[in-house]
Amino acid sequence: MTKHRVMGLLLALTIILSGAGPSIGKEAGDFMIRLRGIGMIPQESGTTDAIGGNASLDNDFAPEVDFTYFLTDNIAFELIAAITKHDAAVKNTTLGRDVALGDVRVLPPTLTLQYHFFTKEKISPYLGAGINYSVFFDDDIGNDPAVNKVDYTNGFGAAIQAGIDWQFHKNWSLNFDVKKIWIDTDISVNRGAINARDAEVNPLVIGFGIGYRFNTGWSK
Repeated sequence: MTKHRVMGLLLALTIILSGAGPSIGKEAGDFMIRLRGIGMIPQESGTTDAIGGNASLDNDFAPEVDFTYFLTDNIAFELIAAITKHDAAVKNTTLGRDVALGDVRVLPPTLTLQYHFFTKEKISPYLGAGINYSVFFDDDIGNDPAVNKVDYTNGFGAAIQAGIDWQFHKNWSLNFDVKKIWIDTDISVNRGAINARDAEVNPLVIGFGIGYRFNTGWSK
């Protein structure tokens, strides 16, 4: 399924949910669905044990969906999910050239605990912190003759975020969000002939999108 179709389906879901009654300001029991476009910008570091150089992933832009539930008027949990695709390489190697490792997809579902400020106002900033579990999959080794297999390990990491919601009409809002996600992975090339252990991806994730909020009544 293409990114455009995913965005279309998610937008249709929010329109269906818009039959729920509107409310003013965030409150306990509210459920929010947001659709964002994000830029995932790795801040990577890590060297290989055989050819030197630095393991590197390029930037990517992708759709993201997140779900937020308010435990109180100010405290909420947010679950964020997106899939990004990155070209991987080892740069500045002792071979005198960069070694392309093909591309890989990354799914870093992230759960944060948030505090929302000024929840009865149209403009409401928030801060959050939590954890992620990053999964690397669908890797393609590309066409570098020196590379015949690339493996990545999955793992847990921390996450922090800051954002702001602007309620522009009833339960609809615009959102701007910035996250820092810590992602470590071991990269194994050619079944261990070349390794980049504890390679740090640690992306900055910048997102902008739209959200729809309704009250579930679960807190009553």
